[in-house]
Parts: sequence; structure tokens; C-alpha cells
Amino acid sequence: QELTPSNRCGQCHNESGQSPTFARTDDVNVAFEAINPYINLTNPDQSALVNKVAQGHNCWLASAAACGQFLTDKISSWSGESLAAPANSVQLRAPNIKEPGASKSFPADSSVFSNTVYPLLTQYCAGCHSPTAAFAQAPYFASADVNQAYQAAQAKINLDQPALSRLNQRLSREFHNCWDDCTSDGAAMLSAIESFTDALATSNVDTQWVASKALVLAQDGIVASSGGRFEPNAIAKYEFKTGSGSVAYDTSGVSPQLNLTLYGDVSWLGGWGLQFNGGKAQGQTAASRKLYDQLSATSEYSLEAWVAPANVTQEGPARIISYSGGTEQRNFTLGQTLYNYEMLNRSSVTNSNGMPALATADAAERLQATLQHVVVNYTPQTGRRIYVNGQFTDDIDSLTDGTLNQWDSTFVLLLGNEASNDRPWQGSIRQLVIHSRALTAEQIQANYDAGVGEKFFMLFSIGHLIDMPQTYVVFEVSQFDSYGYLFKEPRVLSLDANARPNNIPLKGMRIGLNGQEMKTGQAFSRLDLSLNQQQYQVGVGQQLSRLGAIVPLEKGVSQDEFFLTFEQLGSNGYSRVAASTSPLTHIAPQEPQPEIGLKLFNEINASMAKLTGIAPTLPAISDRYQRIEQQLPTGIDAESFVSSQQMAITQLAIGYCSALVDSPSQRSVTIPNINFDSGPSTSLNTVGRKTLIDSLYKSFVGPVEPDSMSSALPATTTRTELGNLLTKLIDDCPTCADTPARTQTLVKATCTAVLASAQTLLQ
Repeated sequence: QELTPSNRCGQCHNESGQSPTFARTDDVNVAFEAINPYINLTNPDQSALVNKVAQGHNCWLASAAACGQFLTDKISSWSGESLAAPANSVQLRAPNIKEPGASKSFPADSSVFSNTVYPLLTQYCAGCHSPTAAFAQAPYFASADVNQAYQAAQAKINLDQPALSRLNQRLSREFHNCWDDCTSDGAAMLSAIESFTDALATSNVDTQWVASKALVLAQDGIVASSGGRFEPNAIAKYEFKTGSGSVAYDTSGVSPQLNLTLYGDVSWLGGWGLQFNGGKAQGQTAASRKLYDQLSATSEYSLEAWVAPANVTQEGPARIISYSGGTEQRNFTLGQTLYNYEMLNRSSVTNSNGMPALATADAAERLQATLQHVVVNYTPQTGRRIYVNGQFTDDIDSLTDGTLNQWDSTFVLLLGNEASNDRPWQGSIRQLVIHSRALTAEQIQANYDAGVGEKFFMLFSIGHLIDMPQTYVVFEVSQFDSYGYLFKEPRVLSLDANARPNNIPLKGMRIGLNGQEMKTGQAFSRLDLSLNQQQYQVGVGQQLSRLGAIVPLEKGVSQDEFFLTFEQLGSNGYSRVAASTSPLTHIAPQEPQPEIGLKLFNEINASMAKLTGIAPTLPAISDRYQRIEQQLPTGIDAESFVSSQQMAITQLAIGYCSALVDSPSQRSVTIPNINFDSGPSTSLNTVGRKTLIDSLYKSFVGPVEPDSMSSALPATTTRTELGNLLTKLIDDCPTCADTPARTQTLVKATCTAVLASAQTLLQ
């Protein structure tokens, strides 16, 4: 059905058009028969239909990869990948056998690059491929920062076959932005790349190593099924597989497509995903309306995302996912405040901003700066419910029985920020699915278990080393991010159903990359076991470890060559020489360090909020904090403290004290028994001043006792200093009006003097 429109396959493959007529509308049975030969229900991504469109054949989107993913998802749904039908099993097959070869690797230092390829890039490509360009286009391999340019250029350079480098082919074959003649420009770029590669040393595999055969992920990896997900009610879906460009495509198949345009500092992640660092991804109003239409009709929904916050210091809340029209108007928002996920949902029992928010408990610290599966359900019966990594957080929503008939159809879907660009979130989103029905706990757990990202099985041949035919060490491998791979849970398996291991020793397995053993991350180097029939299962194999290892990405998925080495495998052994160690160097005693330290920027903000009882999310507070955050202390060393930091602390304290005094209910708790309806001559007379000072000391420092705690501000000294401050403020201004407004101003100043003191600043 999705292929029949005239702007898709229906343009040609209709009932009167080109064979096969699988996009015909007159007879679905004939269309079904016509399309079957081009569909692989076992491995949908390997369907001939997918491969044809993914290679650019009549794709109806700007990205052929997005069209391919759209079809893959549709075929996956056809094959029954839901909880009602278990995931298709993956058929492991023997890879091509090749020996680990000599290889070159990118050096850590950019000096060779800066003298060869870099000059051409900065001279001719900086107009687009630089972060400072008027219309900046990633990757930034022409950045003024040579190290940033070097990192970006590596994926575009083929060290072993320079002529296949994208930097060369874009000029010589695709005629992309040539600066003179494309043939000569391509030759100049190729010459520069060859000069770069010629200067690099070649790594050769040690002939004494007990080594497996070699594999390249993009060529030899077998795509692992990500089946088992429950998505029949998905109305917007983002897997971020495109990997480049300025659009993240909605591949849910539900029209209209809610594609997201990338703005500002947003970059693609290797292994699928988007990295947000102040930028945003934003949909259009017309396409976003499908969320309004679909979700207000069911009056329930689920937001499901795989996210990795960059840190646990973000506030606002910082916007992860938002369907909104600004900072004060929204239909829903999933955000971050420190260690908490917060959910705002506009309903008939909330205001137009979806307040009050539902947040995970402070003490639970559910949000962590790591990859997490987060689901938020909304139904009128239960209200909002938050699930993290498959588990309900037990945070109960007090607002139930609401409907979504108050939603606004003019809002837009955003990731990483508000439309106004003033609520940025830092982190990555690896997947987002919006469901028109709330997921059950079982469905959430199943989707969490299915995982996220592109995963492969890699079969390292070891049959030549042991008496067991067609035997492989099988790893599940994924591109962890733009800088590394994750190898996990290795097992030994024979594709010969009749083969069985007979007490074969296996010891000291290591991962090799591009002709070298990795110097770090060798999680399997301590393996020492026996492959035997008792632990071996036909079709499954024998597990070697439950651990995983991060392997650095050097050349990219299409070039990095992996292999395994063993200290012993069967009768083959390699005597590894232990690395020499240098004697310990005596370190002279350092200068004595202070026993006290500074609170960091987020701790100072949290302390002031706790002491005053004023919420840090109050717009006047959060706006002020965001303006001065970078001026607050970022380290605990007291000797690093400078006057500009004290000014920022004072500014933040002024904000909290102003909000405190302006709130009659909160000031009656923190600073009771002060008459705010009279001027200072009455409210802050001798008795009033003592009452104010003692109240501030008790609320911000502790019980009013004579210097009983050496770490606290001395009560007597504090009383004297604040008394002198009030006397100076009142007596030195005889012309100041004796009004209630003046009383409030003086109380705010006295409050600031205590709140911005060392009592709040020190750990």
C-alpha cells in the first residue's frame, strides 16, 4: 500500500506499467504475487527491493538510505516482528577467508596531515566544511583547528588504496565543487593523500602469533536481527541511520512524514544517532500536526527513546524531546534536570505549560550520563509513568483523569532544544519512537531487550588451528559511537552440525586491529578454559565470556581489519614476553592541600535552592543561572577561587533572595516574624534586626549557638557583621523612603550577604 502513490513505485510499477507490477491498485493479490520474489522476510534489510531503492533507484526522499530504511521497516512489520511473533532468527554463514594483512593506521599526531592534505582542504573547502563558514557543512575537515579537521578527514581517506578516498573521488568522479578542472583537482588531491600515506609506517602481523583469519565489519559482518520490538502503533520513528545531511527522516510510514531539520551544533553519530551540543532538530508545523491528530484521538501515548545525556548538571529542564510552541506553551516535553527525568504533559487537569511536572525522585538519581532506554506513558487512568531501562520508576502522577483535548495543533516536534533556542540539552539520541497507544510493561521490557543501533555477528575463522571443521569465534559487534566499536560475548561455534570440541585448550585471546594487537581494552586476555562437549551446544556453541571490549575506530567500518590472537589454541601456542616495567619513581611530598574545597557550579545552585526553598526551575532563577553558569567555580581547589566567581555567586544569591522575599508563603517559613507591611524604622528596629539576622542564620547556617561548629560561620561574628550592614544601609540614607518596599530591599540585601558567603560556597 505504501508503494502505490505516483511519487513512489506506483509511478512505474502499476497495473499498466513496468513489470513487476507490485504497485498496482486494481488487484492486491496480483501485486502480492509480483512483489514476493523481491522480499526477504527472514532478513528484511537484504530484500532485493530494499537494496534496489537504497542504491538510489527512484527514491522519493532526499536520502536513498532513508528510503531503504523505510522499506526495511515495512517488510519487518510484514514479517511479524512484534510480541505476537518472535524475532526472526539470524542465519550465520561462513565469511570469506582472508589472512590478516599488512596495514597502515592513522597516527595520533596531525603533523603529517597538516603538511600534505590539510593545505588543499583549507584553501578550497573551508567555504563549506568549516564550523565558521556562513553555511557550515559537516564534516569539518577544513576547520581552522587542524586537529578537528584531522579527525573529520580520516573517514574520507583510504590509507591502503588512496585512489578510493572520498576526498579524491568527490572531485575526480563526482565533480563536486572543483576549484579549477576536476580532473587536475582530483589528481592534486590524490597526490596529497599519497604523500600522506607514504609517510606512514606499515604494521605487519607477527608470523609467530597464533592468529585467526581476518574480517572487515562492512564486508564480512552479518547483520544481527533487531526483531522482537513492539511497534504496531508507531506514528513517528527515528533511527538516525542516514548518517549525514541536514534531515533526520521519519520512517514510521504514517503520513505525513514528520522529518526533522537539523539546526546549529548537531552532528551524526557513527552506529546511528544524533549528538546535540546546543543545536536542535525541528519538524514542520503541518507534519507535526499528525501527533495532535493521532494522540488527541486516542488520549494516550508513549514516548520511547534511547538517550545518553552528556552530563548530570543540566537544568531548565533541558529539552530532550518537546512538542511545544515555546518555553511556556507545550503539549508534551521530556526533559532533564540534574539526575532527574522530567515529563510535562498538557491535559485538561494541567495548565498550558503541562505543569506541574512529573519528575523521577531526587534520591534515586535515575538519569545517568550513559546510554539509557527511557519510556514515558500517558493515559487518563494512570497519568504519566516513567520507565528507565525497562523498569517503572515508581514515581506516581497525582494528576489523572485528564484528556488531551486542550492540545494545540500549531506546535512542532523538537529534539535537543526549544524553538526559541534557549533550553538546550547536551547529549545523544540513538532512537525515538512515538506510539499512539501506551506501551505495556511487557512491551517496554521487550523493546529494551531488543537494544538499539546497528549490530553484526562477526565470525573469526579458527578451523585451521584446531581439529574441528568450520569453527569460528563469534562476536556480536556494533559501532559504539563515532570513535569505537563494541565487541561483546564471544562464543566458539562450528557451522558443521556434527562437529564437537574434545577438550581443546583456549588461553589468552586478544583482538587485533589493522595488523597490530591493541595495547588497551583486551578484556579477554585472561581467558583460560577448555572447549568441551559438556558446555558446547549445537547451533549455539560454547560461550567464552560475558564481557565486552571497546575497540578504537581507526579507518572506519569499510576499512578497519580485525583478527584474533591466542596464547594457546589447541596444540598451537605463542610465548608472550611480559612487557618490561620501569622502577617506581620517588615523588617528593607535595605542598599541603587544604582540607576544605569549593562547591561546583551545580552544587552551589542546588544549595541555594534547598536553603531558600525556591525552585531552581523558576524562570527568573533558571535564566539567571544559565547566564552566569560558566562564571561559577568548576573545580574544588580553593586556591583557584577568583573575584569574578564571587560576583557570579552574589548575582545568583540576589536572584534567590529576591524570589524568597517576593513570595509571602516562602518568606514566612524562612524568615518569619518580620513585618513587611511597614518601613525599616518599624520593621527593622533593634528587635526586628535581631529577628532577621537570627532567622537567616538559622535557615542558612544552623542553630543559633555561640560558635559551636568550627566549619560554620561564627554566630557572634555573623550577628555583628550583619548588624553593621543594616545600620549602614539604614542610617547612611536618611533621605530614603521609610516604606514597605524599602524594607523588602534591605531584607534582600541582608539575605544575599549570608547566602553568598563562604557558608554556601565551601564543601
